Amino acid sequence: MMFQSFEVVSNPATGGPRVAKLRAELESLGLDGFLVPRADEHQGEYVPARARRLAWLTGFTGSAGVALIMKDKAYLFVDGRYTLQAAEQTDPNVFTVESLVDTPPPVWLRNAERKFTIGFDPWLHTISETKALREALEKNGGSLVAVKDNLVDLIWDDQPSAPLEQVTIQPEKYAGKLASEKLHEMAETVAKAKADATILTDPSSIAWAFNIRGNDVSNTPLPLAFALIPASGEPLLFIDKRKLPIETEAYLTQLSTLRAPSTLEGDVAAFAAGGKTVMLDPALAAEKLRLIIEQAGGKVADGLDPARLPRALKNAVELQGARKSHERDGVAMVSFLSWIDTQAPGTIDEIKAATKLEETRRKVAEGFQMPLENLSFDSISGAGPNGAFAHYRVSTQSNRVLQDGELYLIDSGGQYRDGTTDITRTLPVGTPTEDMKRKFTLVLKGMIAISTARFPKGTRGMDIDVLARIALWKQGYDYGHGTGHGVGSFLSVHEGPQSISKRGVHELLPGMILSNEPGYYKPGGYGIRTENLLIVTEPSVPEGGDLPMMGFETITLCPIDKRLIDTDLLVRDELVWLDYYHARVRETLLPHVSGEEREWLIAATEPFSHEPKG
Repeated sequence: MMFQSFEVVSNPATGGPRVAKLRAELESLGLDGFLVPRADEHQGEYVPARARRLAWLTGFTGSAGVALIMKDKAYLFVDGRYTLQAAEQTDPNVFTVESLVDTPPPVWLRNAERKFTIGFDPWLHTISETKALREALEKNGGSLVAVKDNLVDLIWDDQPSAPLEQVTIQPEKYAGKLASEKLHEMAETVAKAKADATILTDPSSIAWAFNIRGNDVSNTPLPLAFALIPASGEPLLFIDKRKLPIETEAYLTQLSTLRAPSTLEGDVAAFAAGGKTVMLDPALAAEKLRLIIEQAGGKVADGLDPARLPRALKNAVELQGARKSHERDGVAMVSFLSWIDTQAPGTIDEIKAATKLEETRRKVAEGFQMPLENLSFDSISGAGPNGAFAHYRVSTQSNRVLQDGELYLIDSGGQYRDGTTDITRTLPVGTPTEDMKRKFTLVLKGMIAISTARFPKGTRGMDIDVLARIALWKQGYDYGHGTGHGVGSFLSVHEGPQSISKRGVHELLPGMILSNEPGYYKPGGYGIRTENLLIVTEPSVPEGGDLPMMGFETITLCPIDKRLIDTDLLVRDELVWLDYYHARVRETLLPHVSGEEREWLIAATEPFSHEPKG
């Protein structure tokens, strides 16, 4: 069985009739419009089939977007990644595509300068989002109205049921810390904030805090649940018991009181009654929870999810698991890359390549007796101009053959019990042009600059993001995405609060794992990205220095294609770093490969000759 599907089920023709039905519900409630986000009650990156309301209503299947259905017009807000996809998947006679970045719904509603009454499902919008929407509408004399029942649910006759996938225990040998310790520390955080409790709404936080994993959504091993963590007393875990095998239920019963999800609203209201203060993360928690607490007489205190930062700071066991998972992943990548080098241009396509890599990962993982649990995301397998879309997702409709003279970009990752991986490599198909080599090397210079960076305590991701871009900037180029995102431990491949980006405001701390992935994208031509994962290291004083400095440990183990490197653009230190990296890749992976793969790895990691260039 393959994890990734390449079939995109979308029919633009269904949009018109479904919007018409929703407008009938608008009319009955006296609303001017209704918001349909691509979100569930947990505001996660991936949502279960039941929550894919935006895709069902509009036909748009992208991972970010929101629709605003008005009485006479319908708008779909997407970011730049999905402009073309939105146009292809929706009926232009029904939907007008707007920018989710330049004119998101709050800005659009504010700029409309008309008095609108807009309905929304308070479970599907965060407290922060709701505040922005309310302020925009009230500026023009309008109002935001929370509906009792989601209007899409009222017209979606064959809406799937909520997922009931089995929940498993994440053993301490992988987690590195007992759940009881984590829950105790979070309770202390709540008490220090002078709150009576907090509610965990992010399933990643719940999975981490209770040392459990699930399979309710694709790519990320999450059980969908809520948890109420009091400053004193036993936590409440709201989870469907049908998901819990006997062993898991017995384990969780020792940590918490298990409650059915249907009791969440009543239990939260009962807890808040009498003026209790409940801490909610306004960027993560649903507006509905705020309403429940305040309507019951409680108080809401803004505060960060108390699990978010602790789970980003990996312990020694998690870090060692990350290293081991990347060693296995490196073996799989060598097997895949050596295979693809034997395929003549024009003989394989994007789907065949992505499928081969998934099969290879699975086979290697079984050889190491550490099964591949899932892909950490659907592989980005882009040949030629398709690679120029930074977040391209191959489908049977877009599938392209790898042709001579092009570049092929493969961004992929795996989920293993001991770690989550994410790696990108760019390969030449046939002979690359000098332009391709130049751009590839400029990107590589940025990747090496981050890899070798040293920085003092307090440094934020935004402070070093420029290191990855400066070589490109000097030549008049840039890329439109962040340089690096946080990565979880057998959790989400996109984890906060850490990032290396222009908006990376959180300081980088030892134990955090981040990606390092600068790129360049030539519309209609090709895409280039080289990505390794890094661990932020403990501070130490450099020889002859005054201040302790942190740095990065590279944990991804895979050759970088030397055929695309213009060594004339690299200085000696960059060449030395490349040789050292390739030597480590060879030393670590060589014992695990044989035959043609062994020969390929040796050739791919041969050192450069070092001529001083500055």
